[in-house]
Amino acid sequence: MLIRLFDILFSLTGLVLGFPVLVVLTIIGFFDTGSPIFRQQRVGRDKKPFTLVKFRTMKPETAHVASHLACASDITRFGHFLRKSKLDELPQLWNVLKGEMSLVGPRPCLFNQQELIDERDSRGVLQARPGITGLAQVNQIDMSTPTLLAETDQRMLQQLSIANYFKYIFMTVAGKGSGDRVKPS
Repeated sequence: MLIRLFDILFSLTGLVLGFPVLVVLTIIGFFDTGSPIFRQQRVGRDKKPFTLVKFRTMKPETAHVASHLACASDITRFGHFLRKSKLDELPQLWNVLKGEMSLVGPRPCLFNQQELIDERDSRGVLQARPGITGLAQVNQIDMSTPTLLAETDQRMLQQLSIANYFKYIFMTVAGKGSGDRVKPS
């Protein structure tokens, strides 16, 4: 309950204070790809679908696959900057505010990632709100290793406390973790 309160407070604050940054990144993204906002159906809490929103980092014609299955050549120059700075995640504050996500939780996967869904389902991970960051992200564990990711997500949820919530957020803001890997070009 307290974590949800922090989610609402921080996402609302981030959206209000970050609004000028969101506008600038949207305008630059428009010139970069012609379509700066990326929307995609993801697996949410209790396997319910929701539409994840983030800044587009890949060419619009790129196939909708997990990042580790996409090619590095599909990422635009501006997209590289957004990914490295993690600014591509800013629009997800809207998903957090709406209650579809938390700031800290397992990264939401695609519905075609059945192995990961099964692994998470068997460990109770899908009963939690997906998150922008978490233990797996700060340890550079991504969706290319479904069993390890599901195990790490389960461990994070079992040990999630207010202290760990803030720890994962600060580690992410400080640059720990590099995001999802992509295939070399």
